[in-house]
Amino acid sequence: MSQWNQQARKVLKGVKISNEFFNTQAFEESDFPIKIPLEYAELIDQTNPNDPLLKQVMPQPKTGQIGFIPAPLNDEDNSPVAGLIHKYRNRVLLITSQVCVIHCQYCFRQNFNYTEHDALSNWSEIEQYIRQDSNINEVILSGGDPLSLSDEKLEKLIQNIENIENVTALRIHTRSLVAIPSRITDKLVKILAKTALKVVLVTHINHANEMSEAFIKNIANFENVTLLNQSVLLKGVNDNLNSLKTLSLKLFEAGILPYYLHMLDQVSGAENYFVKEQVALILHQQLQAELSGYLVPRLVRDEAASSKSWLL
Repeated sequence: MSQWNQQARKVLKGVKISNEFFNTQAFEESDFPIKIPLEYAELIDQTNPNDPLLKQVMPQPKTGQIGFIPAPLNDEDNSPVAGLIHKYRNRVLLITSQVCVIHCQYCFRQNFNYTEHDALSNWSEIEQYIRQDSNINEVILSGGDPLSLSDEKLEKLIQNIENIENVTALRIHTRSLVAIPSRITDKLVKILAKTALKVVLVTHINHANEMSEAFIKNIANFENVTLLNQSVLLKGVNDNLNSLKTLSLKLFEAGILPYYLHMLDQVSGAENYFVKEQVALILHQQLQAELSGYLVPRLVRDEAASSKSWLL
């Protein structure tokens, strides 16, 4: 069992949920094993079995609901080069790591074939593909989680991207920073501050309780970086006005603008997180009535068939 899950087990031992979630098999050997960093586990309210942070990382019963499938977005169908996904004209997404520091049980890429899609090992072909398409001016780092890479590997990758003349913007989507605030190292801050690329850092935070004091302190260290946040609308986690409003306000206080509120991607095993579209639309309208426009994230839904994200 990994060290952080041993520590997480100790932190979570007081939570009144089934002990089966804490045996070695559940943590390490299931299809999508439990993985909880200690820094995240310490934020969970052990007196509340329905804690919104706990619910995100504990496996949910699979109901077999129609419409939930292993790969809801068919990323591989939009991958002209291994390790690269090209769905939109001006930007490409790179699968930079197969590792996440935390396993969110609603993750739409939990069944993704990372072995065949590794941007780092296929960089030569990826670079050639980007250079040949002058429409591409932005590269998005995803995974897994790109910040599961070491600072050294990340710096080398950014330098390689800088050398592609038509690329001017770099976007990094990450859950690492809120799950492990200590990942915001001085070196990481310097790497992103010195690059010639315009850097957009998109955090993935679903609930205000995830934002620890350490995270708020460390996120303020970034310079010359645009900070945005994306959330997923999750039943039992943030599907109410107070949770969404509180999150937007806390993000803004930390210097992060709410960017996207995603409808759940319907991956097998995530059925119990599903919020109906009608409910989502009402919640979004309520947010608009309560908050300034720049604090209201755009409500979106990804669709595999059209390879688009739709505003709802």
